[in-house]
Amino acid sequence: MKLNKVILTFGIALIIISCATNPFTGKKTMALVPNSQLFPTAFAQYDQFLTENKVVKGTKDAEMITRVGQRIAVAAERWLNANGHQGYLNDYKWEYNLVDDKTVNAWCMPGGKIVFYTGILPIANGETGVAAIMGHEVAHALANHGQQRMSAAYVQQGLAIAGNIAIKDDQSRNAFNQYYGVGSNVLGMLPFSRSHETEADKIGLYLMAIAGYNPAEAAELWKRMKANSGGQAPPEILSTHPSNDSRIANLTALAPRAKEEAKKFGVTTFR
Repeated sequence: MKLNKVILTFGIALIIISCATNPFTGKKTMALVPNSQLFPTAFAQYDQFLTENKVVKGTKDAEMITRVGQRIAVAAERWLNANGHQGYLNDYKWEYNLVDDKTVNAWCMPGGKIVFYTGILPIANGETGVAAIMGHEVAHALANHGQQRMSAAYVQQGLAIAGNIAIKDDQSRNAFNQYYGVGSNVLGMLPFSRSHETEADKIGLYLMAIAGYNPAEAAELWKRMKANSGGQAPPEILSTHPSNDSRIANLTALAPRAKEEAKKFGVTTFR
């Protein structure tokens, strides 16, 4: 079978079984691994992570992480219910933990398991900054970005296997592997990841506004992120994330729209 027929057959099969819908965009998304499998795995990995790291309990910062997370979760449920997605969060098991670590990072696993590192708190610079980070990380989980990235990785690997099966001579196969590895990353996986970050920025901005936090502060957070990075970042085309300047500009433009969205839920003043 010729290479183009192999790839076409593989692509058609994937389209048939990829049937999830992003509730925030209405777009069809790849879902080769269902949440019924993904969530339990994520929960087990999260529990394991907590046993291997120093979890901060009972402090004002730890209480703030939980408080902000609960408000963002309520905002998400309000938005989803208002937009015809009742029950979307039924399988989510929200949990919020602060971990003593200098790493400047936070994350939310599929199904709502959240970690903030203490290293990001000085850059958050208060509860509203934490809300901007929380909204963004929760948005990744709500939009099933982890599921999509895993599915995309399977597609990338599957096409590589198909190419290696279809190409018979070693020289052509080696050339294919070399160019496919670089091309599929730069032209496929990296733009895919950047689009997820931009989407999470928008969703997160809306969530923080509905939760009562000033969405204009998200751009200020990223200005601090940029200052903290010291300008050390790869070119955007070679990165999994948009550039700091792109994010700042995008968040600044979206903030008024987020406030308008919050008004639909009776939120007109912000922390």
